[in-house]
Amino acid sequence: MNFMDTQPAPMGDADGLDPFAAFRIESAREIAALMRQLMDGSTPVNLSAPEGVSLTTALWTVDSASQRLAFQADGDNPQLQQLVESNEVTAVAYLEAVKVQFDLQHLMLVRGNAACALQAGMPRRIYRFQRRQAYRVRTLERSAPVALLRHPALPDIQLSLRVLDVSIGGCALLMPDDMPPLEAGLTLHAVRLELDPDTRLTASLHVHHITSMHQNARGVRLGCELVRLDGNAERALQRYIDQTQKRRRMLSLG
Repeated sequence: MNFMDTQPAPMGDADGLDPFAAFRIESAREIAALMRQLMDGSTPVNLSAPEGVSLTTALWTVDSASQRLAFQADGDNPQLQQLVESNEVTAVAYLEAVKVQFDLQHLMLVRGNAACALQAGMPRRIYRFQRRQAYRVRTLERSAPVALLRHPALPDIQLSLRVLDVSIGGCALLMPDDMPPLEAGLTLHAVRLELDPDTRLTASLHVHHITSMHQNARGVRLGCELVRLDGNAERALQRYIDQTQKRRRMLSLG
């Protein structure tokens, strides 16, 4: 991550349109969960204002009942008061490969005997941006992730292909060697991806390459690009990737 990575992306244009609406989260439950994830991981959060004021802190407390956040604060930092007085403060943080961005309202510097905190209201919306080429994850076999589709040469037969790995921009499927082969460059339409009980989405898959696997696999690997994902499907896929990363880390520690 370099300095420019922490800069907030513009969220609207002169006509009031939101070019990143597909990445916007407005569910209070999801927002609170993301805030707790930032807090539990002591994730660095960059706060910035249009006046050029910028500082890095961490989320200290999340109070869902009062809809308030508290960030760690150095009472001697002169930029704190400048942030409090600004009408527009944006927070940017990273959760693995996901960039999280949200606006902060009603900032208040609270001083105590031993420490001080920068309080703000719970954000009403959050944006999540995942780097398209980052973090391809191997799926978990116990969740039996599959892609359901019709073979172009056998449209009356529905295939259920094992999903080997997935990223925000593509996936790899296991094509059995007892089926008529597919060719690179082919686009498969209306493919149903069932990654786990909570992640089911429909997309088109463009087959970029076909590679051999080890002998026990009894098939070939189809490297596919995901196309025509709507905003809800892309957010669901992002959540699946996040959760799979966490589960794999826990398995490696067990």
